[in-house]
Amino acid sequence: MKTFIENDWQNVLENQFEQDYYHKLHDFLKNEYQTQTIYPNMYQIYQAFQWTSYSDTKVVILGQDPYHEPNQAIGCSFAVAPGVKIPPSLVNIYKELQSDVGCTPVNHGYLKSWAEQGVLLLNSVLTVRRGQAYSHRGKGWEQLTDYAIKALSQKGGVVFILWGSAAKSKSALIDTSKNTIISSVHPSPLSAYRGFFGSKPFSQTNEALLRYNERVINWQLPTVVDELEE
Repeated sequence: MKTFIENDWQNVLENQFEQDYYHKLHDFLKNEYQTQTIYPNMYQIYQAFQWTSYSDTKVVILGQDPYHEPNQAIGCSFAVAPGVKIPPSLVNIYKELQSDVGCTPVNHGYLKSWAEQGVLLLNSVLTVRRGQAYSHRGKGWEQLTDYAIKALSQKGGVVFILWGSAAKSKSALIDTSKNTIISSVHPSPLSAYRGFFGSKPFSQTNEALLRYNERVINWQLPTVVDELEE
């Protein structure tokens, strides 16, 4: 499980891969993958970083941890592979997407076209046991992803979309004098009607990007997607 990210994130995070906490995390994961069913597969753990380089990142959609049911997690927050049923939170994201910026809902949850435009689909914890949400909490992932968030904050001109209390707790890591935070309750069915619907995160993001002289995100997902690339 040697860590190598094939873009500039490798240089940004490399010093973290040498820290004691990361070596402990690595040993923990090695045992977990050998003895438990863990998501995503080990080759997709860093998929979010692979899809969106540090230098290209201009938006972060921060999730909690991967989906914990079979065939769902692909290493990117809220996204699932082509052909997989769209999870309830993403269904609600699509509803708000249509209401906010008029995007036509699609029948898949593959968000790669967002990632290719500079949207980092980052979870704060990058692995999970099957059927056990947040089961890899406190094992070291938060230290690594907090470091990534702070590195993006230092770069500046980044829009951080924080949905739900777990994501909003990361706001202290972000310098709001040179970045933008857009937050609301989580889009899950349990909370979406308490402030997610009508929060207009997508139009707000594009307004912020214009202020930073960045190209806006085309939030319309393609109706047809290629098979998942590992």
